Amino acid sequence: MSKYTVIYEKSTTGYGAYVPDLPGLGVVGKTLDDTKKLIREGIEAHIQVMREHGEIVPEPTSTAEVVEIPFSA
Repeated sequence: MSKYTVIYEKSTTGYGAYVPDLPGLGVVGKTLDDTKKLIREGIEAHIQVMREHGEIVPEPTSTAEVVEIPFSA
């Protein structure tokens, strides 16, 4: 089982998500839960199509970190 890093971004109309290690894969949803479901399905489908076309599925290499920076308003 591979673990891919997913980036979630909030917009004014919902959420978007993409996987840096799987170029071309991106989804949008109205809620974060919807978006999480869509990206999971998207990852599985994306990898399946790559395999069907004889493409090499990239190993996960991306990582993410949340960095907390104190600031005063």
